[in-house]
Amino acid sequence: MRPYLFKIGGFELRIYSLMYILAFLFGMFIALSDDVAEKRGVNDRKIIEDFAFTTIVSGLIGARLYYVIFKFADYIGNPLSIFYIWEGGLAIHGGIIGAFIGACFYAKKNKMNLWVLTDMAVGPLLFGQFLGRFGNLANGEVHGVPTFTPLSIIFSGKFNEWWIKYQSMSTTAQAQFKQLVPWGLVFPLNTPAGSEFPNLPLHPAMLYEAFLNLIGFTILWFYFRKKEYNPGVLSMIYLIMYAIIRTFVSTFRAEDLLIFGIRLPYLISIVMIIVAIIGIKFFSNPERKFVPAKNEEKQ
Repeated sequence: MRPYLFKIGGFELRIYSLMYILAFLFGMFIALSDDVAEKRGVNDRKIIEDFAFTTIVSGLIGARLYYVIFKFADYIGNPLSIFYIWEGGLAIHGGIIGAFIGACFYAKKNKMNLWVLTDMAVGPLLFGQFLGRFGNLANGEVHGVPTFTPLSIIFSGKFNEWWIKYQSMSTTAQAQFKQLVPWGLVFPLNTPAGSEFPNLPLHPAMLYEAFLNLIGFTILWFYFRKKEYNPGVLSMIYLIMYAIIRTFVSTFRAEDLLIFGIRLPYLISIVMIIVAIIGIKFFSNPERKFVPAKNEEKQ
């Protein structure tokens, strides 16, 4: 387990960066095969390429800004490290916000239906999130709590309190806590996971999310997309799916961003679900049925 695939002199190909490149390439392939978007007028390869480039750049900026804002103290000593995104430190919720802003800009500039574009994008996005978590695995980040943590502690959200007590226990007292799952991973000491929990097996939270993202992509793209909902509905379904996935995974994570002592992903997920439910109701209105561009003036 290491952050780079290979080194040649001073150059190293980091797995984290490679996953983003693969996510972009696979995302393009998925978007180009979207027959629903094609029926709605998005059938030009250049449009898809330009839209993908716009959203991935705005998404990366949003993901980094979001992370830095909530971890600002970590960057005061070395401000230039803010730009070292290949080392990790991207928050997916910030990425979603940034990508959406980019999509709004692109749709307005090119006079296209924003929700047709976002419906086309959510499948590639979820598949990209699946690939991205393997970059987190290589970096030893987005890790879970030790595998011997009682489930009652994990689900109560009181891991930090329990961990402090655990560290103060004698070796004999600690021995009562047995490893609960056999698939715990021990991370190198020079990784965030390894430095926080040296030589301890941890829940591979990043792989939990990767697995659920792949399942989510399969359901979203091969079931819900075939329903051909009004533009915008598929985007709202994505918000609900990812909110549920992230809520579950965050329960096992040891280093989620916190605000007022509450896991930020929990709060964001609640907002996402509320917005999505309202959005589905709004976009499902028969009056919002998609009309081809040549007929739009008659609406």
